[in-house]
Amino acid sequence: QVQLVASGGGLVQPGGSLRLSCAASGSTFSIYAMAWYRQAPGKEAELVARVTEHVGTNYADSVKGRFTISRDKAKNTLSLQMNNLTPEDTAVYYCNARDLAEVEYWGQGTQVAVSS
Repeated sequence: QVQLVASGGGLVQPGGSLRLSCAASGSTFSIYAMAWYRQAPGKEAELVARVTEHVGTNYADSVKGRFTISRDKAKNTLSLQMNNLTPEDTAVYYCNARDLAEVEYWGQGTQVAVSS
């Protein structure tokens, strides 16, 4: 079992930055991929960014060049640095992990609001 706790959301003006963090605990040794998803009001959830061991990172087209995902295995943390935020980035952001048995785990959401 893996537990995920996300933090770092908040209200920011357009053009601003936020850094989301996700702390993993439990059987973290079994995690091979971690990701951030988001869900905006009235929309389906979408993958924002993923980091996969021995593969690398991938991003949604809408965030490429603005967001950076990183994983610190030693500290069992996942981060998402978000720069040049726009109102379209407003959503609840969820941390996700997948283990070697292909079981997925989810953290609680953290709200990101981009507004002037």
